[in-house]
Amino acid sequence: MILTFNSNAQENNVKSFSNDEGVLSIMYHRFNEFKYPSTNISMDIFKKHVDLILDANLTFYHPKDFENEFDIPKKEKKILLTVDDAFQSFYDNAWPYLEKNQIPFVLFVSTEPVGNKGYMNWEQIKEIERSEFGVIGHHSHSHDYLIDKSEEVFLDDIKSSNRIFKEKLGYVPTLFSYPFGEYSGFMRDYISRNFKIAFGQHSGIIDVNKNKFELPRFPINEKYGEIKRFKSIISYYPLEYKNLEPKEKKLSKENNPPKFKVRFFDDQKNIKNINCYSNEGDKWMKSKIKLVEKELTIEFREPFLPRRGRINCSVNDNGKWRWFGTQFIIR
Repeated sequence: MILTFNSNAQENNVKSFSNDEGVLSIMYHRFNEFKYPSTNISMDIFKKHVDLILDANLTFYHPKDFENEFDIPKKEKKILLTVDDAFQSFYDNAWPYLEKNQIPFVLFVSTEPVGNKGYMNWEQIKEIERSEFGVIGHHSHSHDYLIDKSEEVFLDDIKSSNRIFKEKLGYVPTLFSYPFGEYSGFMRDYISRNFKIAFGQHSGIIDVNKNKFELPRFPINEKYGEIKRFKSIISYYPLEYKNLEPKEKKLSKENNPPKFKVRFFDDQKNIKNINCYSNEGDKWMKSKIKLVEKELTIEFREPFLPRRGRINCSVNDNGKWRWFGTQFIIR
């Protein structure tokens, strides 16, 4: 089964500065599985994260409202909670807490491992799906490094998952999460024709001018979920832009380092305060930027190294820290 939604052809739309307060999406995986620190968070820390969000007078955004209201600039920043992979530890530890407190979230499910050791089964997934605040998202079939596969393998993987979702839930989820946050132009374009919204794993805050099929999320784990850092994350606001190049996020020897260019809106203030950091050569350093008439370019020191190249830019906008990030996949 293939779904067909309008992609909105965002890159062809006329964009304008929205002053959107934004939606900050945070991503978790495992809960109280301490032998996997790169994808785990302790429940004690997770509960503190929720308390920090509520103490900051931020509200959790229901995923369906997020989907339906995407094109409306937010007057107040909101938090979108996402959980990837449907591990059993989520069901055993986090789900009872979220259910008790009725905190809305998206659970992104890869269909192949469902029911295997360490993963939720379909009855547990259906339990969440029947709740008023848990939404099931699409996370491929195999959760493989699909960007490394042929286009045919990628398409077969998505179609296999679609068939299973249709069989088990009666529908195919409309929200998509790229496995490992990795995608090529081909993958993004296909997803844009068959889903409503798609998420990566690059940092940043969502605003109405971000591409609906390349949305950022802050990955949270034992290291990056440390309380001081989490307080900083939830204080960030969107750094809007009109256009970002290159569109292709899969790099090879021929286009690495990329010709990176960001065009901001004419009426954006304080863009002159921008700073960027990038990890070319596998070394995080301050980027050599050039800003001319609201167009930012970066002269990279050397090529990015496999597997991921990242760029993060921020602006102090009269005390509000604004942030966007970009990720490239290196072949």
